[in-house]
Order: sequence, then structure tokens, then C-alpha cells
Amino acid sequence: MGLQRLVVVNPENYNLEKILTLSTHEAAHVVHQALQFDSLPEALSGCQYVVGTTARLGKQRQVIRTPEELAAHLIPISRKNSVAVVFGPEDKGLSNEDVRYCHALLNIPTAAFASVNLAQAVMIVCYALQTAGLDAPLPFVPRLASRHELDGMYAQLKDMLVRISYINSENPDYFMNNFRRFFTRMQLRAKEVSLIRGICRQVDWYAEKRYRDGLSEQRAMRDE
Repeated sequence: MGLQRLVVVNPENYNLEKILTLSTHEAAHVVHQALQFDSLPEALSGCQYVVGTTARLGKQRQVIRTPEELAAHLIPISRKNSVAVVFGPEDKGLSNEDVRYCHALLNIPTAAFASVNLAQAVMIVCYALQTAGLDAPLPFVPRLASRHELDGMYAQLKDMLVRISYINSENPDYFMNNFRRFFTRMQLRAKEVSLIRGICRQVDWYAEKRYRDGLSEQRAMRDE
């Protein structure tokens, strides 16, 4: 289907020779060039747009598209952005934590069964991407913020919101999911992420200043 870059996250029993015997000769270069990472955040660090595949639906998996819908959406984005499609393990799929790194979710509609096996899922998605890109009009889409830039922003935003008691410190990730969904819809650029992080730094500075000013006033009152 024309896709050349394969990334594997924390694989078990990764045996290159065995993989090559199971793959076709023309796909050998894809296997040889495959990259390995220990964690999903590392693997997605340089990506600007991330799609997760899921068979499960629920509160944290609400914005779902079919392969055809999402493929048509991805083609123009991929012109100036690195796009990743993430498939979970065969037995349990992507976790809720994995889903937090995704801008969008994809679900393959089925009838009697809730899911298809991993190889079938990969082929269906790759086919949708291939056919969507054949003669598709390509509207302009700017370079978006990378996954690394977004994760840094979310970490800084969470720390600030906890410090000013805006979100519950005992379960901050639950509340942060709402912010993730909000900013995902906006498709932030790198400059916009930098702007938000600058606001967070200023709020942190002012909160710290007010705290220190309060301590100084208390000491002055005690001295009187």
C-alpha cells in the first residue's frame, strides 16, 4: 500500500530473521528499516498528528471515525506533517493512557465481532489511506505542533492547574482529558503551543509572587 516507515514499541521476542522469513521479499526493506522504541511517547515524539485504532468505545473514546473518513482527513495533513497510525497489541489493543496521545481515533465497523486481528486491521487502514490519496484534492494544512511539544505543554498546564487548585491533585489526568480533547480539536501549531506555555509560565510566576508577598506581609505583622 506504499507505506514505508514501520515503528515498533517495546516488542516481545523481536526476531529479525524470523520476521524476514514471514514477510515478502519486496517488503524486506521495510523490516530492515523498522525503528524500535521503549515507550509510545518516545515513538511519537516527532509526530504532529497521531491516530489511534480502537475496537472499544466509551467515555474516553468518543470521537471515532471510520478508516475511509479518517484517511480522507489525513491526506492533506500529511503534506507538511508527520502522521502516525497507532495499533495496539493483538490481545488488548491500546490502553486509555495510550489513547491520550492521539488526536483522533479510528474504528473499523464490524458486524458479529467487535474487532479484527492486528494484521487485518493494518491492511484495512493502509488500503483506506492508499485509495484516499490517489486523486484527492489537497487543501492547505500548516505544520502542526509535534507530539513532544504538545506533551510538554500538557505537563506544564497540568502542573500549573494543580498548583492553583483548579483541578483535583488526586486525579489530575482525568480532568486533563477535557483539555486534551479541547486542544486536539484546534490542531495547535508550534507557535501556539509556545504561546500557551508562556502564559503558564507567567501564571506560575505571579502565583509564586503572590505567595511570597503573603509570607512577607505575615512576617511584617508578626514583627509589629
